[in-house]
Amino acid sequence: MASNTGINSAPYFELYRRSSLGLALTDALDELIQSGHINPQLALTVLKQFDKSASQVLSTQLRSKCTVKGHLSTYRLCDEVRFSILHPQLEHIGNENESGIKF
Repeated sequence: MASNTGINSAPYFELYRRSSLGLALTDALDELIQSGHINPQLALTVLKQFDKSASQVLSTQLRSKCTVKGHLSTYRLCDEVRFSILHPQLEHIGNENESGIKF
């Protein structure tokens, strides 16, 4: 049974490690491990902090929105990852202060 004993024990998902920034961080950490500058435990600590920081920043500071309307063609759920394939009719991208761009 898992227990939450502090703020550092909160679970953060590894969603952003596949982003270009996450991949660059992973590559840099791998190089540092290979050269002997850091140990693997420190690299894991850095990756966990990256997961936490990316999640917090995107949930609190992101101001842009994207709205897509269309017809759902296919929906898949595989390994707790949802895939939705749409035939879009209208896309709206912008932030709170802009009217956005329509396609």
